[in-house]
Amino acid sequence: MPYTVTPTNLPEVLILQPQLFGDARGFFFESFNARDFANVTGLDVQFVQDNHSRSTQGVLRGLHYQIEHAQGKLVRVTHGEVFDVAVDMRKSSANFGKWTGCHLSAENAKQMWVPPGFAHGFLVLSESAEFLYKTTDYWYPEHERSLLWSDPALGIEWPLPEGLQTPLLAAKDAAAMPLSQAQAY
Repeated sequence: MPYTVTPTNLPEVLILQPQLFGDARGFFFESFNARDFANVTGLDVQFVQDNHSRSTQGVLRGLHYQIEHAQGKLVRVTHGEVFDVAVDMRKSSANFGKWTGCHLSAENAKQMWVPPGFAHGFLVLSESAEFLYKTTDYWYPEHERSLLWSDPALGIEWPLPEGLQTPLLAAKDAAAMPLSQAQAY
């Protein structure tokens, strides 16, 4: 089996551990194979866009979602380490407003599946990090929303690097809505 799948406290959000093949030369792994992904997750998804970001330590990107054209995301880190978070934004869900998080790094090669209907964000823990993700729909800036990373109603336990009180945020993330005022699915 090419992936080991671990469910999270939010059943739809999955952690995938690809099988790595390594020796004295380095390593190799398939970061994505549609057939194997469908076999181990039971999901038949089509990815339409790949994104790549580089951020410095203390940067928090998110929590983002699209209120229309909701995106599923398969995320991973190719350099450094992040704390990755998904929040259930589906009003009809018993887990509405609940979150799950996982450390993703180049070293552990873990990936997180964040389904449509969830907000997503990450905090860079290493000196820098390169973050790659596939999406199931295109980016539509007019439909993008940001959920407030520090909303006490969410209670996300962000592992801020030592000495950092507040992460480095984009203006849209600093002005994000708390869950009580955010648009949801």
